[in-house]
Amino acid sequence: MRASNLFRNLVLLTLVVFLGGVSSYASEKSLEEAEKEFNPTDMIMHHIGDSHGWHFFGADEAAVTLPLPVILYTDSGVVSFMSSEFHHDITGHHVVEKDGKHFVNLHEDIYMLNEGEHAVKFDEDHHPINAVKPLDLSVTKNVAAMFLTVIIMLIVFLSLSKKLKKTKKAPKGLNNALEALVLFVRDDIARPQIGEKKYKKFMPFLLTVFFFIWITNLLGLFPGAANVTGNISITVSLGLITLVLMLVNGNKEFWQHTLWMPGVPGFVKPILAIVELLGLFVKPIALMIRLFANITAGHIIILSLLGLIFILESAGVAGVSVPFALFISVLELLVAFLQAFIFTMLSALFIGISVAEHEDH
Repeated sequence: MRASNLFRNLVLLTLVVFLGGVSSYASEKSLEEAEKEFNPTDMIMHHIGDSHGWHFFGADEAAVTLPLPVILYTDSGVVSFMSSEFHHDITGHHVVEKDGKHFVNLHEDIYMLNEGEHAVKFDEDHHPINAVKPLDLSVTKNVAAMFLTVIIMLIVFLSLSKKLKKTKKAPKGLNNALEALVLFVRDDIARPQIGEKKYKKFMPFLLTVFFFIWITNLLGLFPGAANVTGNISITVSLGLITLVLMLVNGNKEFWQHTLWMPGVPGFVKPILAIVELLGLFVKPIALMIRLFANITAGHIIILSLLGLIFILESAGVAGVSVPFALFISVLELLVAFLQAFIFTMLSALFIGISVAEHEDH
């Protein structure tokens, strides 16, 4: 009975989230504008891409957007201002002047105009010819979403820790579910993959990466949310952390079996050493690509199904595309957890390989 209620609630939540996404997009343009200007590629890339402001709904001056800090490092120092100064313009027409310098936002890439220039000029391929890119250290939508995830994790787990210290009774409700997930990561991921002797050392990392990916994936399903793990730079960072843990914690036997394998003819060892070294970097690359591709693919499929309504210019198409998109949205709830589990499982496996103690034969 409880399982059926849980499934029903998940479906209702997904329906609310999906319909919210439909209404959010529909509010950006009128039907007449959508028929004339709709470009599915631009729509999809806009929704899955990063931005300097957190847009929720609306368009142009009526848009509801959370401005975020723009921090740029130029040849004369750091320049900062709020993204709202661009007035939602990403075409480069609105110029922001700060500290004697002029900046434009070209599809979320910020350029600094050359000295003496007050408007951006383009070549035939629509590339700026009188501007350069400064080092962009801005707090973008993805960065803000990661801060939000960290805040949620701190609030939830500090609360759980505080309650467990006060009482020895089993936790209830949300705390009980969180404890079950922590035990799941410990007993079904860390212990089997790393081993009883050394798994505790890596539990903080495994728990952090599991809940970070899972929570950001769930938040990414809401209308106007950030596509954090669908950003390749985020998954590259997570993969590099796993790689560093593998290399730093690799024991003597691990490096011996990697660089100069025992029991193998001498002339073969250099070839195998190159293959093994390449394999060290292939492992985290597989981690980052798998997470990025699966999360991005889910968002693209949903937006593509939704875009069919505007491409075919027929309300009747919604009777087919909306149910299919809703079905994919329900699957995304499963994918959000599954990708967190897979990334954590493979990270534990790769770390376990580097710290494993092999018996001598």
